[in-house]
Amino acid sequence: MIFGNPINLYLLLLIPGLIIFYIIMFKQKRKLYEKFGNWRLLERLTSGVNFRIKRIKAILIILAFLFLILSLANPKIGRKLVEIKRKGMDVIIAVDCSLSMKAQDIKPDRLSKAKEELITLINRLQGNRIGIIAFSGTAHLMCPLTLDYGAAKMFLELIDTNLIPRPGTAIGRAIRLAIENFPKKEKRFKILILLTDGEDTEGDPIKVAKKAKQEGISIYPIGIGKTEGEPIPLKDKRGQLIGYKKDKEGEMVISKLNEETLQKIAVTTGGKYYQATSGRIEVEKIREEISSLEKKELKTRLSRQYEDRFQYFLICALGLLIIEFILPERKRDEG
Repeated sequence: MIFGNPINLYLLLLIPGLIIFYIIMFKQKRKLYEKFGNWRLLERLTSGVNFRIKRIKAILIILAFLFLILSLANPKIGRKLVEIKRKGMDVIIAVDCSLSMKAQDIKPDRLSKAKEELITLINRLQGNRIGIIAFSGTAHLMCPLTLDYGAAKMFLELIDTNLIPRPGTAIGRAIRLAIENFPKKEKRFKILILLTDGEDTEGDPIKVAKKAKQEGISIYPIGIGKTEGEPIPLKDKRGQLIGYKKDKEGEMVISKLNEETLQKIAVTTGGKYYQATSGRIEVEKIREEISSLEKKELKTRLSRQYEDRFQYFLICALGLLIIEFILPERKRDEG
């Protein structure tokens, strides 16, 4: 037997106090009677009062109180097999970890902001299978679709601008890798969330987005950064600023949020585009969007669950109180 609310068992500490109360009460009555004469003689003289029933009624109240406390503790006895079904969607989150994500037009920097968004997404989207892709000049699957959110967060810690050696931003490669890692048989229940500044340097992401649409994938890009642009800081191994990225002509590179590309990707696949905000309102909107979509059955398992038995203890408590109530305190006249 286990208890659903074991903290209520502390109320059992009141039982000894209740017992002591009745003992003291009966002793005081006995002393009071003894003041007027012999106890046995007084019992015979007060033949209309049933002292034995009074003691029984006290015991019944104590037992009723005991069963009531046990009922409040919600005892669980016996187990049954319960089929548990989990419904959700397959959600892959692709995080841009190119050098431009070190720009600080959104604090503390774009990549840190993207990782904050990703943690919030994992927390908000629990119930769905989550996968993680990191990409820059190429794309790498960090975490395949899983219901293990702890593992997904662990892989998140590994994402950094030094993770993928190939420079650049290949949004199309990230989308293509997501297509490969979604279930092939289904043409729905698939969501790809892109966390990027949208500056694509490899191929045509819109063309790959059309392929994703054919596979039943809806893409929700979250734009990280600002359209005004920001230089890309360069730091040494100790994290000290040593300058800013420059192009071949020696001009400082200004990285800008490319909303146009991200909006086209969203429209092409039937998703929606959001710009990252300090309050992470966009994450909540995506969660609401996904929650409103049709879900598929992700997992069915049998689980042994204890059955609540508090009602039996409650019935015993009420039964004892009813008996206590109907028991007469006075003896019936026999003549």
